[in-house]
Amino acid sequence: MCGVAGIFAYHYAAPPVDQKELRTIRDHMTARGPDGRGEWYSENGRVSLGHRRLAIIDLSDNAAQPMTSADGRLVISFNGEIYNYQALRRVLEQKGCRFHTRSDTEVLLHLYAEKGEAMVHDLRGMFAFALWDEKKQAMLLARDPYGIKPLYYADDGWTLRFASQVKAIMAGGKVSRQPEPAGIVGFYLFGSVPEPYTTYQDVRAVPAGSWLWVDATGPAEPIRFCSISRLWADAECEQPDGAHIETAVRKALLDSVRHHMVADVPVGAFLSAGIDSGALVGLMSEIRAGENGSIPPPSGGEGRGEGKKNNTIQTITLVFEEFKGQHNDESPLAETVADHYGTQHTTRYVAEQEFQEDLPRILDAMDQPTIDGINTWFVAKTAAEQGLKVAISGLGGDELFGGYPSFKDIPRWVKWLWLPSHVPGLGIAAEKFQTAFKPLFAHINPKAAGMVRYGKDYAGAYLLKRGLFLPNELTQIIDIDLVTEGLRRLQPHHHIQQAIEPAPAGGYAQVAALESTLYMRNQLLRDTDWAGMAHSLEIRVPLVDVWLLRQLAKHLVSSKTEDRKRVLARTPARPLQDAVVYRAKSGFTTPINQWQQKIRGIRQWRTAPMLTQRNCPWARRWAYSIIAHRMV
Repeated sequence: MCGVAGIFAYHYAAPPVDQKELRTIRDHMTARGPDGRGEWYSENGRVSLGHRRLAIIDLSDNAAQPMTSADGRLVISFNGEIYNYQALRRVLEQKGCRFHTRSDTEVLLHLYAEKGEAMVHDLRGMFAFALWDEKKQAMLLARDPYGIKPLYYADDGWTLRFASQVKAIMAGGKVSRQPEPAGIVGFYLFGSVPEPYTTYQDVRAVPAGSWLWVDATGPAEPIRFCSISRLWADAECEQPDGAHIETAVRKALLDSVRHHMVADVPVGAFLSAGIDSGALVGLMSEIRAGENGSIPPPSGGEGRGEGKKNNTIQTITLVFEEFKGQHNDESPLAETVADHYGTQHTTRYVAEQEFQEDLPRILDAMDQPTIDGINTWFVAKTAAEQGLKVAISGLGGDELFGGYPSFKDIPRWVKWLWLPSHVPGLGIAAEKFQTAFKPLFAHINPKAAGMVRYGKDYAGAYLLKRGLFLPNELTQIIDIDLVTEGLRRLQPHHHIQQAIEPAPAGGYAQVAALESTLYMRNQLLRDTDWAGMAHSLEIRVPLVDVWLLRQLAKHLVSSKTEDRKRVLARTPARPLQDAVVYRAKSGFTTPINQWQQKIRGIRQWRTAPMLTQRNCPWARRWAYSIIAHRMV
């Protein structure tokens, strides 16, 4: 896990690369890669790559980046992990390729030399990379299908700059700080900035599951090579292979967890009292201990990396002092799970004082505005304190196994509201009526009036479910001109609809695609990246794996059981205890309700009164207020 950076002065009249700018961009990401730094410049001084390294696979200096191919034609700066790199390497060696390192980065160079950009179809992992092809005189930027790893770029018509963080690009001082209305409005709607937008007009995200080429004419349009929605749609057309769903889930998850444990450093895990993390820890312990001799090696046959000496899994549970003894205190049950699977467990308590001391660092590390991520900051901090460089997270379980209320609510709303939503003018009339008689609806969620207008399809219903505000409410909290321009550029309903094109036919698959490509990608994965990298911690997500999705989607969409999460709980050879399986979902929250009154000036922030009317957890309500305050 690392930080990538680069500058390509592609226009013939553009000035050559400013080495000081490249180093500033690169070293703004020092926390992403404290183990090493590197830079590369073309002979003509018009192309450069930078890299900050967090050494996980092949810890030697031989694996330093940017890495150049033996013939000098290719240079790469890579962020991520390729979990099937050993299998790919064996195939390449059989074709005559010679390797000089044990790294997955070198595999990428050889694989590109053989297949070009089509190499991405062979990669299992999380990745964002920039690869310079001297022969083509072009730069390839690519990003993994789920968008686990970030990659941003800015083009001024003369020079392209790119990095793993928006703030790193801006630190170089050569990119306009003109705000992007679509990004800001999107943040107020969803609580995160929707890709490909950022809060700056000139900075865009490389879309997940896409590549783009940059040559002497500038950046081309991104080309999508993988669509999560299409995978769900394709799964609806497939017939399950006859295996029972529990058998299929166990086999696929064992394979995914094995791959995600590949490393030359110890791999720990975050452990809550929930099913997702508990099931993963159970599988990790089972694999590590070899309790079941019939467990096959991962597809491709690779085993765990070298360098492991301690066979005990390190697990970490985060608890806030204010939650002790309450329903939100996950530590007793998490400790029971840890004991069940024989892990080396740490329970870490966080008090208000530590939160307030860390607050400036949290805001500095936060690459784009978000209403979440504070919890991940502290659990990542704890992992780093325990000496870990890699930790497994249960993120993605709800999106894959239908753990959110949205899986029931959204299909039901679309069914019930289809007819009234097609009555001309009824939706707008309902909104105006609720606004005109606001005191009468004081105890009703302000989004209720929008159900008639937006509930006619999955995109609109998703906006109702996940939106903090509806578009017509935004003028009450931000400037009307900004709202008008932001909505024009973003087109929220169209933006959501694009996430499920091509759209699956069934409700389960549509909601799964929406949650994965919007909420998980823009909120959860992005927060996991910045919060983990702030502590030089690589967070791996075995439940966010396209190879896993391809194996399981057909079983999940055809399953007759509504509680697929319980299937996940029974995946380990020693299933999770009933106390975990049947525990009411509490979420991963912070005690902001107790803290926010003490944070100076929060009562004066103009977004707070609006948010008190929402069904919005206090953690998000507070975070939303503080970030919004910094934006305006």
